[in-house]
Amino acid sequence: MSRCWVVVPMYNEATVVGSVISELLQTFPNVVCVDDGSSDDSAAMARKAGAVVVVHPVNLGQGAALQTGFEYAVQDPEADAIITFDADGQHRVQDAVAMLNRVRDGEADVVLGSRFLDGRGDVSALKRLVLRTAAIQSRLSTGYRLTDAHNGLRAMSAEVARKIHLTQNRMAHASELIHQLSALEARVVEQPVHIVYTEYSKSKGQSLLNGVNILADLFFR
Repeated sequence: MSRCWVVVPMYNEATVVGSVISELLQTFPNVVCVDDGSSDDSAAMARKAGAVVVVHPVNLGQGAALQTGFEYAVQDPEADAIITFDADGQHRVQDAVAMLNRVRDGEADVVLGSRFLDGRGDVSALKRLVLRTAAIQSRLSTGYRLTDAHNGLRAMSAEVARKIHLTQNRMAHASELIHQLSALEARVVEQPVHIVYTEYSKSKGQSLLNGVNILADLFFR
């Protein structure tokens, strides 16, 4: 795994990010956390766990954090793949490994995690509606037949990551990424993944209002 970088956007995750990084480093030796203006000890905890940490002095949003992470990771001339992984403990390392293997086997340029491919998506009806609507919008505008356009677990080739330039700093960046992949004519597939919903991760999730704002931004941008 030495030629893969894991990009972890991070905002006020001091209570859990250390364990997330420690688990990642057992498999992936290259982990960069982008601390997006946290007001807690997230950066210190990530460094203590062994990650490289890049800091935004102010909060810019997850899209900006991912873009910074991409730009850092692809500076490595040996990098062949990039994984994006949430800092709140929702994602599983074994899913990231399976997705990376599909990229390295040449099956796809990008593998996107999906909560809905195998029926394991344990989300509320309202959140499911927002996510499904976002997926439909992405399908109509890009042609990709996706089931979960807003999953933060992704694997992609470094070649593709070098061509991504996210400008949507907030949560609409996920659909912007799909649009850019379409413009690049990237080969995209989905991978069923299990999301670990804890009380902590649920407390960090988006409100329905934020979800509606995402959809409005996507339809009228």
